[in-house]
Parts: sequence; C-alpha cells; structure tokens
Amino acid sequence: MNTLVIIPTYNERDSLPKTIEAVHRWTAHAHILVVDDSSPDGTGEWAAELAARDERVFVLHRTAKNGLGAAYVAGFGWALGRDYTIICEMDADGSHRGRDLPQLLAAVEEGADLAIGSRWISGGAVVNWPRNRHLLSRGANVYVSAALGLGVKDATAGFRAYRREALAAIDLDDIESLGYCFQIDMTKRILDAGFSIAEVPITFVERELGESKMSGRIIKEAMMRVTSWGLEHRAQQVRSLVGRG
Repeated sequence: MNTLVIIPTYNERDSLPKTIEAVHRWTAHAHILVVDDSSPDGTGEWAAELAARDERVFVLHRTAKNGLGAAYVAGFGWALGRDYTIICEMDADGSHRGRDLPQLLAAVEEGADLAIGSRWISGGAVVNWPRNRHLLSRGANVYVSAALGLGVKDATAGFRAYRREALAAIDLDDIESLGYCFQIDMTKRILDAGFSIAEVPITFVERELGESKMSGRIIKEAMMRVTSWGLEHRAQQVRSLVGRG
C-alpha cells in the first residue's frame, strides 16, 4: 500500500535526521513529508536538501508557526491530493520509534480505519518521562474518557496511521484545534463519522535533543475544547433520552 509519513517540524534540525533514518530502516517503502513551520534553526532547509537527493522525501514549507493541528491539516491536504492509501502522523523528536511503525500499518491493512500507537494499553510503555508528564498524560486521557466516552485509552497520542478513506471523509477545513488537543479532535471526528479505531502498543521515548513544545497555552486549549465537547456530548445524551420518553 502507498504510505506517507507526515512529520511536522519546528526547530528539529538535530533530531529529524535520526527520525527519518529510522522510518527508512523499518519501513523502507514509505514516503515522508516534512511540514516545516519556517524553523529558525534551518530544519526546513536541511529537509529540502535531503529531498533533492532522496525521492522518498518531500517538504512542505509553511510561512509561520501556526500550531501542530494546522501543520497536520496542511499535510493531510497534500497527501489526499496524491495517491497515498495510508497516511501517518509521527513526531520528529525521536519519541516515536520507527520500529513501531510497521505495527500501525499492519493494523490499518487488517481493517482499522485509524491505528493509534498507544502508551496506555497493555504492552505500551513510556521511557524517561518525569512524573509530572506521566500524571499529565494519564490525567488528560482519563478526563477525555469521562467527558467524551470515546472508548480510547490514549486519545492524545500523536503516533497514528489513517486509512485514506477515513481522512477524506473528515471536513479538514472545519478543524480549529491547534495544539495537542488536535489528536483528541481527530479521534472524536473519526468515531463520529462511523469509522473504526485500533490501538497498538508502542514504546514512547522522551526526546534526547531539542526542547518540548508542551506549554501552558496548549494545555489550556485542550482543557477548554474537551470541556466544550463534553458538555455538547452530555446535551446530546439528554436529548436522546428525552426523545425516547
């Protein structure tokens, strides 16, 4: 199947080469699209130089740092304009291991519309995370589960593989989530559209190079959006019960 791995970047010049090398090692047939938000450290320029030498690598240069969600939406649009049948998300910082990518692709090939690389199911693991990051991720997923009832253990995970048809059915222009809540947003939209999700255990490794993009603003956005979606979800449940009565 024609596979594209989308890797959004902002100042990932040190870590991106290792990530691309790992993808090529474990999934040699996959193409890679680097979506760079005008990184001051030259990430986009390095990727463009690689793309000139390697026909499996492409670069989408964006003019501003507009958030993870906007970068992925741009990448999805680029992919859907071509003949890719599986479209993946992967971080540039080394936290997503190339060796786990074949498992995600296999889950889609076996019938899942979205395969999520999950840290919080049996067999999943996190390496070198401080306690506060454990609590933040675990707590966020518990809150998402309680608010939205998605039935997914790791709705915030960013290591994913989508079947083309599932992405094509989503109104990408309607997505406003910018930070990590984009992953929750996409999980909700996939389920609302009637598609299936499989969670695959992965090992998540804390980055060794560069700086985390997590911030208070990103956490606040996720909290506000999930709360809003949760209230809407509860209202729909109430309307359904009233209608039955």
